[in-house]
Amino acid sequence: MNSEEEKPKAFKVDDRRRFSAEGELKPEFRGVDQTGRQSQAPEAVVLPSGSAVKTGVTSPVPPTGEATEISFATFMVGLSTQALFHLGEIADPQGGEPQADLPAAQQLIDIIGMLKEKTRGNLDHDEQTLLDAILFELRMKYVERARQAPR
Repeated sequence: MNSEEEKPKAFKVDDRRRFSAEGELKPEFRGVDQTGRQSQAPEAVVLPSGSAVKTGVTSPVPPTGEATEISFATFMVGLSTQALFHLGEIADPQGGEPQADLPAAQQLIDIIGMLKEKTRGNLDHDEQTLLDAILFELRMKYVERARQAPR
């Protein structure tokens, strides 16, 4: 018998992941989003703790002449940005100092938590991971700020 006939046929594995083991966008995916269009930003959100969460979201600012497409991830990032503003993590865009408004921050965190409960089972893995990371970071920041607040 021929030894080639006894060997099972080999199969080829294509690694289609967009990110390397270090979390960096692979060179072949730089500049192209999932739809094949040119992207303007990396597909990750850097949270206040410095950790990055892959979102599958491209730039919130579209190239000139294109309409902005909002997704669940961009909506959640927008809500979390508002919460960070109210937690005093982000300075006032009009040049003011960061100021904490804990009741407003708590309300936004509760809204994000409610959306997590209402969308349970309807999110893909990336959306669920993003939502979990956002809620964890915001809740930790809220507890930190609430402990610092004068009583």
